[in-house]
Amino acid sequence: MSTQQDVYVAGSENRPSMLNKHNYVPWSSRLLRYAKSKPNGKIIYNSIINGPYVRRMIPEPVKKMEAYDQAIQTILMGLPKDIYAVVDSCETAQEIWLRVQQMMKGSDIGIQEKKAKLFNEWERFTSTD
Repeated sequence: MSTQQDVYVAGSENRPSMLNKHNYVPWSSRLLRYAKSKPNGKIIYNSIINGPYVRRMIPEPVKKMEAYDQAIQTILMGLPKDIYAVVDSCETAQEIWLRVQQMMKGSDIGIQEKKAKLFNEWERFTSTD
């Protein structure tokens, strides 16, 4: 792996790792751990998983509003341009998280189909004289 690829996969203290179509499960785990490690990490994590807490008639404390924005930025920093363009219209970290999850689940299905197809081709190849 090149140094650039190492940085791309590992992320850093200032940036989460970058998502690609083949690393969604480890990426999502790393991103959540990264979010928890930040100041206001518990609020950021909860915002990603559960969405922002909404209370009627009582304004949110500034600290929580900043954490909601940080949750969105945390996810967006780990997305490549093509996926970022798809989730750009999302308004909450949870909405972005779920949309990315849905997109990547679709690519996992595609990968499983490709593996099955290749396995079937391999079986036909080995059974032919």
